[in-house]
Parts: sequence; structure tokens; C-alpha cells
Amino acid sequence: MTHNTPAPGRFSDLGIAPKLLDNLDRLKFFVPTPIQHQCIPQALQGKDIVGIAQTGTGKTMAFGIPMIQILSQMTGPGQGLILLPTRELALQVDQVLQTIGRPLGLRTAVLIGGASAYQQRQMLARGPHVIVSTPGRLMDHIDQRNLTLNRMKIVVLDEADRMFDIGFMPQIKKILSLVPTDRQTLMFSATMPKAIAEIASRYMKIPLRIEVAPAGTSSKNVEQEMFIINKDAKNQLLDKILSDNTGSVLIFSRTKHGAKRITMNVRGMGHTAAEIHSNRSLAQRKDALEGFKRGKYRVLVATDIASRGIDVTGISLVINYDLPDNSEDYVHRIGRTGRAESFGRAISFASPDERGDIRQIERLIKKTIPIMALPVLPPRRANTAPSFFKEHENQRRGNFPPRRPHGGSGGNRNFRRRY
Repeated sequence: MTHNTPAPGRFSDLGIAPKLLDNLDRLKFFVPTPIQHQCIPQALQGKDIVGIAQTGTGKTMAFGIPMIQILSQMTGPGQGLILLPTRELALQVDQVLQTIGRPLGLRTAVLIGGASAYQQRQMLARGPHVIVSTPGRLMDHIDQRNLTLNRMKIVVLDEADRMFDIGFMPQIKKILSLVPTDRQTLMFSATMPKAIAEIASRYMKIPLRIEVAPAGTSSKNVEQEMFIINKDAKNQLLDKILSDNTGSVLIFSRTKHGAKRITMNVRGMGHTAAEIHSNRSLAQRKDALEGFKRGKYRVLVATDIASRGIDVTGISLVINYDLPDNSEDYVHRIGRTGRAESFGRAISFASPDERGDIRQIERLIKKTIPIMALPVLPPRRANTAPSFFKEHENQRRGNFPPRRPHGGSGGNRNFRRRY
């Protein structure tokens, strides 16, 4: 069943409880987005929902408001569970929940890799109303008998397609088998792969499908451009673009080692820059994201681990230094700009042998991306980035210790190696 109706004027039309509505008014949230308008009344009635919507459309409040209201009105014990693919998304969702639910006494626990397991056990011991977690870390705590899922009344799978992409399907199936069958399940995704249809048919009760943008729809507010360029000239083109454009810039690299190299090169061009990928500690990733939000760093270089984990307003330009492995990730990457009805720009670099990848992206977004003529490029700068191979030779010789493997979030080993 698909539900699709135009958005009304205000949150007060949606059946939200007075105390929660007062808090939304205080926060100056008056007009719901289309996904909020369509999901909130249905979720408040206890229906299972599959929501298809782009990133940046307000999905967190679409499931957060009903979850907080339903849990606050329960007479017996009950908890909510929100599963997300990355640490950044978990922290971001928790921040939204705290903003709208703290005045009602909402307690949350965030379970993610890279953070103190002791502090997480302390949060669980306080009896949180809502647990926000990555699947791997949740299973760690379950295996260690730090919590059970037998009080879960509402389960949310957010960015479900990304969780399946990076290998979390076995954990998600295990988690859904451990929660009570008498529960409400909400699943949100930007695309609708077969895995989501399988989960919906197996673990949900006649879910209502709410689609506010067709799967694969790229943001209408983003101007998209493509440059065909040899790999060895990418840095010069990046130098030219950063010099010619003002404002904050988000650059996507296909690999974490590439992200490190690009960051060093951008700093060599005279710009403040930070990197965010799975080789960075949680504290480093927080500093990078917060510094980017506050303007401490003009440029943030990220792998696809961050394509849906960055909620920053006012990003003027997204640069795909490398095209993504997955065409759908292109949509999520460029969705970091042109948010909240503002306009943005996305520039992609493609090597001459990647024209087939460009066509795949164009088929998905149902539009042609203009290929731009290369500008006059500045002289090649001295390479300031350390060689990836040199770095590993240093590790082999014991000049500095090898990196620890990324832990705590489960998922696919190839994903951890790349991102």
C-alpha cells in the first residue's frame, strides 16, 4: 500500500501530543516536511512503515516524534531501538532526539564503536527509553549480556539500504529475531533494493509504503557538472576549483588512503582541511565534523562512510574526486549540498575509462550530467602527501606501529578496509 498526499501547513495538524507540540513550537519547528507530514500520523496509529526519501528530508523527526510520543504514553515498560549504519549518523540522530525529547525526560543510550564500552554499559544501566546503535555494537552488548531486546516496542531501521550495502544484513536479521513480534517497525531508505523488500515481507506487518521522492532521485536544487580528466591532473583541477569558488567544500574519495592524500594536498594549496573515514578515531571524526560545521575547516574530505552521515547546512560545493563504486552513492553524496531548499553545486571528476560509470549514474538519476571543458590548469604543486606505499614500508620496518583494525561496528571486512 502506498500513501502519498500533499503536505499541510503545520505540525499541529498531525495529532502530536500538546507537550511535544509545545516543545516543537519553542524550537521553531512549525511546518513539517513531506516525509514528516505523511509518516507521523500513520506511525502514531501504530502502523509499520517503509519510507523512501532522500537524505536531508527530515526523516529523523518523521520517526523520532512518533517514537517519543508513543513511549511516553505507555503504561507499562517499553523501549525504542534505532539502528543506523555509521557512528556519525547515530550521534546525529541522538542529538535530534535529545533536542525534541529532553524536556519530556527522554533518556537515550548511544552504542557505537570507538566510544567507551564502560560508559555505554552505564547508560544501559540507567534504563534508557531509546537505544541508538550500529548493528555490530548492539550485537556486542547483547553477546556480553549487557542488555536484552525483550522490551522493544518500536524498532527503526534508518538508512537501511546503506546498512545492507556494507554487510550488516546478518546482524539485522538476528536483531529482528530477538525483538518481540508484537512491535512496530519503521524502515527508512533512499532507495528500494530487493533486500529491503525481503525484510519488509518477512519482519513487518503489512507495511505502508510512503515515498516522497522516487528512488534514485537527485536533488532538484543541485547543479551538476562532470569533468573528464586523467588521474595525474586531478589535483591541478581541484586546485583551480577551490581557488575559483568560495564557501565550504565537501570532497569525496573512493578510499580512506586517497582521502588522507587529498587532505594533505588541499592543505598544501593553502586551505584548512580535515578528513573523515574509518581509520580516524571517533574523537578525530567528531573534531573533523564539528570543525567543518563551525568553519574551522573549509574543506572536509570523506569516504562514502560519510555520504549519509554529514548533516551540515550551507555546504556550497560537493566534489567527487573519485566516482563512487555504487551509482546510488552518487545521489547520497551530492545530497549533502542543496539542502533545506537552498541551492548547491556538485562537480565530479571522471577518468576517460569511466564513461560507462557516468552512463550508469545518468540512468539512475534520469538526467544527463553536462561534461564541461577543462579550464586552464595551474602549475603542478610539489606533492605534499606521503606515499601510501612509503607509509606501509615504514610500518613493515617498525618505524611506527601499524594501525589497529577498525572494531566495534561489525559489518563487512572489505568495507572497513576501504572506508
